[in-house]
Amino acid sequence: MEKKLKYVDICEDLRSRILEVKIKPGDKLPSENELSARYGVSRQTVRKALEILQNEGYIYAEHGRGTFCSELMRHRKQSKNIAVITTYLSDYIFPRVIQGIDWVLTDNGYSILLKNTKNSRGMEAKCLEELLQKDIDGVIIEPSKSQIMCRHTNLYSMLDSYKIPYVFIQGIYAQMKDKPCILMDDCRGGYLVTEHLIAQGKRDIIGMFKADDTQGQQRHKGYVQALQAAGIPYDPDKVVWFYTEDRKSHPYEKMKQLIDERGQLFFDGVVCYNDQIALQVLRAMEEKGVDCPGEIAVTGYDDSYLASTCRVPLTTVTHPQERLGQMAAELLLRLIREGDQVQDTQIVIEPGLVVRKSTGM
Repeated sequence: MEKKLKYVDICEDLRSRILEVKIKPGDKLPSENELSARYGVSRQTVRKALEILQNEGYIYAEHGRGTFCSELMRHRKQSKNIAVITTYLSDYIFPRVIQGIDWVLTDNGYSILLKNTKNSRGMEAKCLEELLQKDIDGVIIEPSKSQIMCRHTNLYSMLDSYKIPYVFIQGIYAQMKDKPCILMDDCRGGYLVTEHLIAQGKRDIIGMFKADDTQGQQRHKGYVQALQAAGIPYDPDKVVWFYTEDRKSHPYEKMKQLIDERGQLFFDGVVCYNDQIALQVLRAMEEKGVDCPGEIAVTGYDDSYLASTCRVPLTTVTHPQERLGQMAAELLLRLIREGDQVQDTQIVIEPGLVVRKSTGM
């Protein structure tokens, strides 16, 4: 009985020292001999206490090196910090998404650690590695190039093992499609703008879509479905794909080329991946002396500030940026408080059509 009390006492003492961060994550514990001398017990008694702590996840042993405080302990206490990882920070829709997140988190006493990947998979992995070394209670993340297979799922598995909840926004990796997320129904959005152009009498419609994220793939899918519903054959020659790296030049240059070749490949409408791409298309049309919407109608996506302030106001698809951010923060807080009890962790926002001058209305 005396031995049982001794190893329980040792176990409780070491556990409290770990929880009070007197022993920090990554710290090496004293050897069995040192602990045996400190507590005045046998090595067998010390070993039994350490086995309990290891089974509970407080410590881990490395052969030939010793026993260490687990990184898991770094995340056992509430830090009131939430990490937010986006592809970009300072332009387009991102400030409003972040603002929506901030409203909810600030009201609930949380602080934001803001990270930016520039839509780089390597940068995303580095951000996650860094955050796993910090005190955080959860993560909201916009995945980088979400259409491409994720090669750092091990980092998300570490978040799972540390019981740090995370919510994807605006896209999700195929291998993680069951994870919590807040997404737009991008297929429906692509359908709406294409259907609108068809209703305006357009039959030869170019599509410009981003190839390396799920939004681009889904918007393309909606474009195809709308053409099929109207009995218009899908023509792959009328689809322009671009990537993150060439998004600032390829759509603009390709549009100029298509206008020059319009005698061979006629078109009277353009469905663009987003409002930024639509502005490049409008710029190319202006330089080539082609009227919008008189000769070619153009649509965007996201209903950003660009859509309403550009030279030819854009017909576009709604994107409730602040609300999306709020919904992501609200879902994450529920996951932090309720864990696995939370139901309906995958939320899809229905888009709407905003009609402006670029399609003749």
